[in-house]
Amino acid sequence: MSEIVISEFMDGAAVDSLRAGFAVHQDVDLWKNPAALKRNLGNARALIVRNRTQVSRDVIDAAPLLRAVGRLGVGLDNIDLEACGERGIAVLPATGANAESVAEYVLATALILRRNGAYFANEMMISGQWPREKLMGRELAGDTLGLLGYGSIGQVVAARAAALGMTVAAFDPILPAGHDAWQYAAKASFDAIIGESDVISLHLPLNSETRGLLGAATIARMKPVAVLINSARGGIVDETALCAALTSQAIAGAALDVFECEPLDAEAGSKFLNVPNLILTPHIAGVTHDANRRVSDMTARNVIRLLRGES
Repeated sequence: MSEIVISEFMDGAAVDSLRAGFAVHQDVDLWKNPAALKRNLGNARALIVRNRTQVSRDVIDAAPLLRAVGRLGVGLDNIDLEACGERGIAVLPATGANAESVAEYVLATALILRRNGAYFANEMMISGQWPREKLMGRELAGDTLGLLGYGSIGQVVAARAAALGMTVAAFDPILPAGHDAWQYAAKASFDAIIGESDVISLHLPLNSETRGLLGAATIARMKPVAVLINSARGGIVDETALCAALTSQAIAGAALDVFECEPLDAEAGSKFLNVPNLILTPHIAGVTHDANRRVSDMTARNVIRLLRGES
């Protein structure tokens, strides 16, 4: 039986580093079958997951020897942290390893959205139109970027945005006021971020406090020229309210990399049909070849260190 179970995709070199010292079972589709997952955890000392595997209490109960859950990423809403805590199971996120990839995604989508549909003009161009005035957009330089959440990813976004000439403000009630990261962003209230930002980017966990945080009333307080980018977690933004705001041009654009329903199916996705200046991507902001190598390597090293009792 396996000491380490991997239920989703992971860089091959990192998997090999685990196999060098432990019996490893990897099945990238194991997350789809909770019963099979539990069967494979009988002798497991570590479970390595991304965001699709639901590490629920009953999954944890099926793993009496479990000592660690390695998370190939940073979001922990798919892991029952209370159940892990009761058992003394270490939860090991790959903090910071995909920050560069997410930061590039945020800034790339911000640049595209602020150009007012210029990058979606293929059909008009091919048909012989020349819609220069219609597609005139705005620059990021001089804009205010508002970050909701200012952890490791938000801090990289802030530094990169400042290099583009943006003014950066962030809301984070946890990060101490004297932290070095505040050199890249001004500390601001939630209301100030919503009402004063030209670009709003979300970097919050999904929990009882953040679920539905950006609903219709909050979106209505955004500037008409503002764009919203969610690469954090689905469920923080009310998708129906966002679509309504975009359709009525109450706000200028949005990019969603995460959704209330993941993977997004045809029924859940139908609400986004014909919504203007909207970018949809499949939870890929933090998943590049480069980031996958870093995240996988960090997770492998975290798990090896813990199982070997190293500090």
